[in-house]
Amino acid sequence: MLIMRGKIHINRIIKNRLPSVEEQVLVLLTGARQTGKTTLLKLSYPSLAYFNLDAIEYREQLSGISTFSWGRDVGNAVIDEIQKEPELFDKIKFAFDERDISFSALSGSAQVLLLKKVKETLAGRVTIFELFPLMLCELIYSGEEKIPQLLIDELIRCKQASLVFESKPAVLLGNKWDKSFQTEEYLIRWGGMPALINIKDDVRKRSWLRDYLVTYLERDLGDLSRMNDLMPFRKFQQLAALRSSNLLSYSELARDAGIGTETARRYLEYLSISYQAVLLSPYNKNLTSSLIKTPKLYWLDNGLLRQLSGLGFDVMTGQLYENYVASEMIKYFRSTQKTEALSFYRTRSGMEVDFCIETGGGLIGIEVKNRQTIDSSDYSSLKRLKEASQENWLCGLLVYRGNQIIRLDEKLWAVPSCRLFS
Repeated sequence: MLIMRGKIHINRIIKNRLPSVEEQVLVLLTGARQTGKTTLLKLSYPSLAYFNLDAIEYREQLSGISTFSWGRDVGNAVIDEIQKEPELFDKIKFAFDERDISFSALSGSAQVLLLKKVKETLAGRVTIFELFPLMLCELIYSGEEKIPQLLIDELIRCKQASLVFESKPAVLLGNKWDKSFQTEEYLIRWGGMPALINIKDDVRKRSWLRDYLVTYLERDLGDLSRMNDLMPFRKFQQLAALRSSNLLSYSELARDAGIGTETARRYLEYLSISYQAVLLSPYNKNLTSSLIKTPKLYWLDNGLLRQLSGLGFDVMTGQLYENYVASEMIKYFRSTQKTEALSFYRTRSGMEVDFCIETGGGLIGIEVKNRQTIDSSDYSSLKRLKEASQENWLCGLLVYRGNQIIRLDEKLWAVPSCRLFS
């Protein structure tokens, strides 16, 4: 099991993407609570004054500063949880436009409140970044200066997948494999919330996740929805978690939760804008037969998914493994601001490929199997999609839990998931 002690520096993949204080720009870092936004901003901008608006004293002090003296009295700064005091956006905008300040880094966890105010006030002035729970690569390369290019990224950028795979060892040996496999096992079981890393006791880990979800309901959801009674949403959230990695029917979910369909849609929007869950759209090019239009639902953190769904922390299912693979891709794509679209392929006749990535070099199809060995039936759908895609096909990946990259067929490979994301 992965346990980290002391002040170990964990690389965040977006760190090198953040602008420097020498640039004339406003930075907004958003994401779910407890994902490390404060730590990242303090490490990235140690020379700037820091204000956390969770403290009412800071809110009162900054609110009392005149717009005209903001540059002199506050200057370039890091302001945490800025949605707590929305009027400060106007002061920062004025100071920035007047060149009284040249840089500020803002952060907050209530995405809808932040982005609404940003669009109204800071449009054209701010660069937005998202911070998610820890990714596999961030944990594997903890303590090292740089995260190398991931295999998934090499494939997205390539024109010929065989050249990428030829440069990789078929297997990882010794400590490299042990570290990769054990780190992935930890993420699949507990998820990537940074606070859990140094908690040794499993009971305390479960308690932290349970308390986190209560805090989310009482704070973030309260801010988003202004609901007085959170119990209907709590039931809905649990039922939605049980549907992770599956096609989503709003009407069925609404019926089981005892709410209206439009309420279910609104609740799912709350889950999305508070960085809990993501709806993945189906691939929109009809290559084989009539395609479905129903999205699939994934949770961004496996630990929270297990806690919510009641599936437990000692079981391993295909649903949980697929959710892990999806969350790693979603976190990576959004953290690095990829323009390539991530989707899935499913026809009305039942043919399905778990994920599709449309790249400049062609289509990548990905099938996920929760086992350490494979057989030919595992990639039959990939072969059919490859044949239908014809010249637009870049490669197919059978992602599994073994320790060997295997060429299965022309432009088809089996790839260990912990190799794909490191």
